[in-house]
Amino acid sequence: MAQKGILSFSINDKQELYGSYMPFLMNGGLFIPTRKRFRLGDEVLVLLTLMGEERMAIPGRVAWLTPNVSTKSQSSSGVGVQFLDTIEGEQAQGRISSELAGMLESDRPTRTL
Repeated sequence: MAQKGILSFSINDKQELYGSYMPFLMNGGLFIPTRKRFRLGDEVLVLLTLMGEERMAIPGRVAWLTPNVSTKSQSSSGVGVQFLDTIEGEQAQGRISSELAGMLESDRPTRTL
């Protein structure tokens, strides 16, 4: 049975947004650093603040796991959350895409791929 959880995430600049955005997920999504434990498929509510503006509540589902590892690698533990096919998910994906206009074709590494 899927667990419900709430993840708060604030992104204050475009570089951080670029590093966290997961455009390869259907409906888009974000990698959110967290030490909370989730399983693939868990339903979550992402409370996202972009560039200091009003917070958005976006329903999503865990689609990616980066476990907490005790090595000194650069990857941080967290989850990739796929936005659900909702009005809020569509609005979030549109807002993120417009913030990242011109950056999405970049070959710079992100936190995911």
